[in-house]
Amino acid sequence: MSSAPRMQVSRVPSKPVRRDEDGTLVIDLWLRRDGGFESDLALRLSPAEAEVLHAQLCYALDDATTAVITPVSKLPDCRKPAVGSQGVHWP
Repeated sequence: MSSAPRMQVSRVPSKPVRRDEDGTLVIDLWLRRDGGFESDLALRLSPAEAEVLHAQLCYALDDATTAVITPVSKLPDCRKPAVGSQGVHWP
């Protein structure tokens, strides 16, 4: 019995996220199968989908170690606690 190929998707490091003519946001990706290059792909997100992904990434990245890695003054607003929140307390 053979095992299924191992698939990996990663961002193309040299290409920034860009906005297409139709307003979608495009993230260029590489697809690899069993460690070898297979294909280029483009993840296309509507502005609403990109906003949801942005919020989810900010939430997933928000933890107590953030202030150790990046000074609070340099964090984007989405990574700073909301006024009155009971989440992470920044010095």
